Amino acid sequence: MQAEYSQPSLQTPSLRPYQNQLIKDLYVKLGQGYRRVAIVAGTGAGKTVIGGKICADTAARGLRLMFLVHLDVLVGQTYEKMQAFGLRCGFIKAGWKEDPDAPIQIASIQTMEKRSWWRDWKANVVFFDEGHTTVFSQIGQEIIYRTHPKAVQLAMTATPYRLGREQLGDHMETFVASPVPSTLQQMGYLAPMQYYGVSRDSQINLEGVRTVAGDFDERDLKNACDRPELVQRIVEEWQRLTPGKRTIAFCVDVEHARHVAEAFRQAEISAAVVDGSTPIKERQRLYKALGSGELTVLTSCNVISIGFDEPSVEVGLLLRPTQSRALHYQQVGRVLRVSPRTGKTCGIILDQANNLQRLGFPEDIQEYHLPTQKQPGLHEPQPTKQCPDCNRLMWGFVMTCPGCGYVWETQAQVIVDELAEVHSEEVLRQAELRQQAEFFRQQRQKAYREGAAPNWAKHVFQQEYGCPPDSQWCIGSIFGINPTPQDMIAYRNYLTAIARRQGKPITWVIEEFQQEFGDQSEPELLWRNE
Repeated sequence: MQAEYSQPSLQTPSLRPYQNQLIKDLYVKLGQGYRRVAIVAGTGAGKTVIGGKICADTAARGLRLMFLVHLDVLVGQTYEKMQAFGLRCGFIKAGWKEDPDAPIQIASIQTMEKRSWWRDWKANVVFFDEGHTTVFSQIGQEIIYRTHPKAVQLAMTATPYRLGREQLGDHMETFVASPVPSTLQQMGYLAPMQYYGVSRDSQINLEGVRTVAGDFDERDLKNACDRPELVQRIVEEWQRLTPGKRTIAFCVDVEHARHVAEAFRQAEISAAVVDGSTPIKERQRLYKALGSGELTVLTSCNVISIGFDEPSVEVGLLLRPTQSRALHYQQVGRVLRVSPRTGKTCGIILDQANNLQRLGFPEDIQEYHLPTQKQPGLHEPQPTKQCPDCNRLMWGFVMTCPGCGYVWETQAQVIVDELAEVHSEEVLRQAELRQQAEFFRQQRQKAYREGAAPNWAKHVFQQEYGCPPDSQWCIGSIFGINPTPQDMIAYRNYLTAIARRQGKPITWVIEEFQQEFGDQSEPELLWRNE
């Protein structure tokens, strides 16, 4: 119900540089004449803010927008997003107030099936949230091809790929995308990850589990996954590897989720269950308890894969095998967010379902594509193997372990007793880049404190690593990603003093100012008096 949602802060969200760029890219596509555009923004890239800004821009131009969601809980989250941008909304959702005159309509596809007035509501833009689902619903197809074929149609998704033959590119003409997860990790917007896979003797046995509609049959998975020895095993591994860390668990069904929660409680670890029947108020209470640390483990079934946003969660338990890369990345993505408030240093995945070896790592995504039936764009991950000496998991073609130097004579399967950390080659590369980025940021901070020119930090980095630093590392390196106007004025004064001392032009001041605060920094701050 509408009254169940507290009023959010009305401070308009600020966009990160890459979010502004994505929106610019979208408007370029629309200016080129495209009418159906997919927007790909991975988990943690800020789909909420991106979507809100697009809606605000649409309303500011006097246009009307219909915003489609496929889960009831997303109606409230979307409304909070719109309120943050100061937008007036109507609803096509049971229990929420209708207002056909509002420029933005937040619509549940379930309610739309029972009402008809929206078919004559002249939307200039239709926004499909979780587009890999809403576009393919009966209502979504009706909107695209029958009721609103002339409207601009935008489909936002974290994962453009879906099970089955039909793909998002069969309905969208083109796409724009945020940076891939590994790039967002380099920029400091996503947390670094640690992955642990399970040995064969502790994996879920999928023999006899059928495939239905492209994924494992849930009834068969129930028998394979909800077993006392497997439930107890994951609790033991959690205690060994990640004790005390805020955790979410992805289970097969409600009963499985309850059994996992009960096993944690028996180990004197606070745990609770959330499922599709959990009232929205109770969900919010549980999410808040998890974020505050009052609750340590929250188990779920098909609830917190989408729409859950608690950055402080550090651990994800993959207990439900899947063949869906979209579902897999959504689950892993729940722990990718950064949380400076709680001192979170990384996200950790404990994978009992063997999904990592089946579907790969988010960091391995090199670029996004818009898949079609003819070109689905999915590539199976290369086979992995485990080092018998250090338990590191790596690609199958590697013959010498990069961790300990062990050399394989054969390709025999290795079995170990405990969960062992999984490393993709990309994860190793990102760890080195994070170290370099942190070194460079420290030098930038030191230069500012001591009144030295910013180029001093680049010189030190070049001497240390033999190459120039990535320019993206400059953004937020001294004042963080949420600088105050006072920070900007102080940095302007610092740059101006150096420019006068070294005879540099005002263009140098502007360029250095934007390197720290981004291209979207307010230029008037350069001229404002203190």
